[in-house]
Amino acid sequence: MTDEGDSTFQAGQTGLIIRIPEAESAVRGWRERFDHSARAGIPAHVTVLYPFLDESRLDPAVHSALADVLGGHRAFTLRFERCGRFPEVSYLVPEPDTQVRQLTRAIADRWPEAPPYRGRFTEVVPHLTIAQGQEDAALKEIEADLTGRLPFTARVSSVELMVHDGTEWRERASFALGR
Repeated sequence: MTDEGDSTFQAGQTGLIIRIPEAESAVRGWRERFDHSARAGIPAHVTVLYPFLDESRLDPAVHSALADVLGGHRAFTLRFERCGRFPEVSYLVPEPDTQVRQLTRAIADRWPEAPPYRGRFTEVVPHLTIAQGQEDAALKEIEADLTGRLPFTARVSSVELMVHDGTEWRERASFALGR
């Protein structure tokens, strides 16, 4: 969960993520070295929506609405077979990404004041960030290492609400997807 190009998290920021614990053994070392969100407490994940509402707005009505919106989507499986790239960013590609896109669209439609990545990108591409701000040679080394650790699958049955407390990210709530 990164705001590509901005490594400063603010107290009260929130985001919605899909934890991918199946990725941790393959990516933890790289993420701890090259992804500031990992050092700030975010586990291996695919972002659903960042930033979400400010923490001051997270009342019981918002939690209830999140449960309703997310509960209307079925659990699903993601497969990670390859790496992808943005400028100075290496990531794992979740496939198929249709369900992640649908979750993002549903949350953004319900809270239009919280567009993904503040509306900076015309298309939001689901991804699991491994490294950012690195030269091409470093990204190639990371990708070569990860290629030998792929593929793996992850069952997605919930979306986590994360909150930054000024020092690190912490899980505030988990919302089950429908069955």
